[in-house]
Amino acid sequence: MARTITVGLDGSPESRAAAEWAAREAALRELPVRLLPVWQSVPEPMALAPLLGVETHQHWTERIPREAAEGLRLRHPGVDVSIEQQAGAPAEALLDAARDAELLVLGSRALSGLTGFLIGSVGQAVVARAEVPVILVRAGEQAADEHVKDPAGIPSAATGFRPVVVGLDTGSPDETVLAFAFEEARHRGAPLTVLRVWNLPSSHAYALAAGYDPREDLGRAQAEALTEALLPWREKYPDVEVTEESRLGSPAGHLIDLARDASLVVVGRRIRRSPFGMRIGAVAHAVMHHATTPVAVVAHD
Repeated sequence: MARTITVGLDGSPESRAAAEWAAREAALRELPVRLLPVWQSVPEPMALAPLLGVETHQHWTERIPREAAEGLRLRHPGVDVSIEQQAGAPAEALLDAARDAELLVLGSRALSGLTGFLIGSVGQAVVARAEVPVILVRAGEQAADEHVKDPAGIPSAATGFRPVVVGLDTGSPDETVLAFAFEEARHRGAPLTVLRVWNLPSSHAYALAAGYDPREDLGRAQAEALTEALLPWREKYPDVEVTEESRLGSPAGHLIDLARDASLVVVGRRIRRSPFGMRIGAVAHAVMHHATTPVAVVAHD
């Protein structure tokens, strides 16, 4: 099957925002979009009950996906949009569809106050198990949110893209995550910000007691390691403008901070095929829940 950008659709504002993001991404990548409305099967007597009824069930399973596809085709005339109906457990259906997808796009719902975004049990299960990149898009995400403001300071989708942001472990840089981030920046014609976060060794306290603060020397060494790790990538992607950020502190905190002015933030998730369940990882988990921009979770070995 041809590679697609697949979207989990349930008619919610967050899934509609995810579908719009997918259509914009499809135009950049010249790929088709596949809408996947996944409905939990219900017994026939319940499906015919007055509270649900045949018309209501048909509305959710047929009308909403059809109208969503028609809207996408109207707003994104160069994008091929199709619908694939599936029933059953939503997480399993999404994971099955993701096997032949280029990307899997899901929505996330904003919570009240500053507590972040709700991924939900289905989204958590899919992110933890999918082996293709999963993009999480918050409700209300607009095309202009990914672009810099125009000269008058007005949001616009006609200006250049905001940076793509990715975190990098210089000790063991993963090529899958970096390649995805560079490709996203290239597709968008956007700059790429590569973040390396480091922490002080346990001997820091002894150095301070001896009258020496190693932070400046350590910071310089970390910055040099980041530059060296990116040299082959700069050569491979000469058209991508790269900004290097070497910071002391929390990786998740710094990624969330940089995400405020980004078009996309990219995090890695190590694949763990374990009978005792799947883990997303602390950094990816925090960024997924608190970044205010779309998040790409890229699985890697």
